[in-house]
This record gives sequence, C-alpha cells and structure tokens, in this order.
Amino acid sequence: MKVEMKDGQPVIDAADLAGLLGLSPEDVRAKMRSGDITSRFETGVDEDAGRIRLTFYHENKKVRLTCSEDGTVLKTARTEIGGR
Repeated sequence: MKVEMKDGQPVIDAADLAGLLGLSPEDVRAKMRSGDITSRFETGVDEDAGRIRLTFYHENKKVRLTCSEDGTVLKTARTEIGGR
C-alpha cells in the first residue's frame, strides 16, 4: 500500500482503505463523499520531519497510516473508539 501526493494532498486507493475499514471500495467512495468517513492529514516536524500521517474515522473505527515522504506506509494502526 502506498499513499500518493497530488497537488499537496494525500490520495489513497479506495480498495486499500476499504480493507482497513471493513467496507467495499464503493462504500468508501460514497461515505467519503457524504462525510460519513472523515480524515485528518498531518505532516511531521522535528524528529518526525519527512513523514506524513493520515487518520481516517468511520463510525467507531479509527485507522492511522504513518508514511514516509514518498508515501510508503511505515505503520498502520486500527483502533475502536467511542462516541463517534
């Protein structure tokens, strides 16, 4: 899995995200458009310079991808969260 940067924004394949969220790629696309899946994009500073972090939220799931500057996924974390 790799994250691409397009116009300064990260892009992940819907099929890759679908597997992490337990959804179909079609559901991921529809839920991203409707706002049922939200995301956060962060760039590393200081000791994390050269890395990016993407976090996706859907219902009670949070998926966090830590990537190198070229978009290679270095770490994936999936957690259940409450109140979302």
